[in-house]
Amino acid sequence: MKEFEHIKPELKRRFIRECVLTSPEAIELLEISRPRLSKMIKDGKIEPVKKSGAISLFLKDDVLQKKEELIRLRKQFRPWEM
Repeated sequence: MKEFEHIKPELKRRFIRECVLTSPEAIELLEISRPRLSKMIKDGKIEPVKKSGAISLFLKDDVLQKKEELIRLRKQFRPWEM
């Protein structure tokens, strides 16, 4: 990962803390269940930046974009919930 050697370690840590989410954090932000997140990953609707066994990491921007899409779809197909 030579292209990232020039970035200071504290900036890397800050980026990870602020911009990377674990599966439980993504589930909470999206307000969905764990099986639903698994299905979304399997269907290619959201892509983890890293997956190792049961642990998946997501970029916060990707999750926020997906949240906006889910809100829009809920308004369209479940107006009684809004």
